[in-house]
Amino acid sequence: METTLEIREILVSLAQRYAFRELAYLLGGGATGLALSQRELARIQQLCAYGKRLIELDTEDLDEANAAIGATTDTTFATLVGTELVPDQIVARGELCRVRQTPQEGVNDALTSLHPMYRLLLEVIRIRWDRNDTLWLLAAAHIAAEYAPMLAWQRFLGHAGDPFQLSCDPAFAGPGSRWGHIDDSSCPHTRQAKAAAGRALRVQREPRSGWRNYLDRQHSVVSQALATCATDCPFPCTVMTRFTHDERAALSEACNVTLAYRGSALVRLRHRAPVGHGFGVPSRDEIAEAWQRSRRSIGKRGGIASAALAEDGFPMPGMPSLFSAIAGVPLRPDNLVRITVEQVVDALDPDRIVH
Repeated sequence: METTLEIREILVSLAQRYAFRELAYLLGGGATGLALSQRELARIQQLCAYGKRLIELDTEDLDEANAAIGATTDTTFATLVGTELVPDQIVARGELCRVRQTPQEGVNDALTSLHPMYRLLLEVIRIRWDRNDTLWLLAAAHIAAEYAPMLAWQRFLGHAGDPFQLSCDPAFAGPGSRWGHIDDSSCPHTRQAKAAAGRALRVQREPRSGWRNYLDRQHSVVSQALATCATDCPFPCTVMTRFTHDERAALSEACNVTLAYRGSALVRLRHRAPVGHGFGVPSRDEIAEAWQRSRRSIGKRGGIASAALAEDGFPMPGMPSLFSAIAGVPLRPDNLVRITVEQVVDALDPDRIVH
């Protein structure tokens, strides 16, 4: 029969493996054998619920200190106690990765800057690599591809595709702009892209349901429309002509790199993988091979694309360097999930040092 020390070691190991669901379940079921108070158990369950949202990139409620609300982990003690919450310093960092859920929220979020989100993406990709969670890894890589054009545009716009700021920007909404003009044949956007672009200029006036619908269905389309503006427009309008020649060249190069990443072997693997089509789940070796082919293909373009060839110590070498080159600022993996784990471990065993 396991001793209390052995049980504690098992729980700590689960935390260090980011097994938030399993840990919260064991605590809720009383199968720990540990002399922890209800408040301590509630604190750990809150952290587990928040940590699970982080590693699943479920960012909608990252501003919520009461992570038990809407949680997909066991919250028996968190709900019972009710007053134990996720620490403010964790929530403050997590909500930077969130997208506001109503257009009226005046917050700094992923529409303001994508840098915190991409740092979290890199941390999650590393965690999923270590855990051999290949489907989740590919999902994170796919999300990075969807919004990479906005990451490239951010340093030129001063925001990451925020619809409110786009609607106030005469380069998008004023005379001389073709952005969102559905019947303008000189704009190379597809009708779907034109519809999404036009809605981005007016969605801030819609109710919450319309705002959510835009985020779910059209925001990523706007991201790709921005890439088209920078790379494939034969008759540039004020969306591009507002910039200097050097700025346009830099933006075009960055967006071309995002398109190369989006069309890479790694991202294409995502479309074949998740139990559909061929019912196959790629191994980590297959992902590594696809990434090696991807980074060679991207890197041979030269210029900032050569960042993909960097040996930067990441499990998928060159990925942080590539995202940094697109963003124009250094982006390294965050430690937000790791800090959440450290707090869980400290609550389970205050004398242990997390390495």
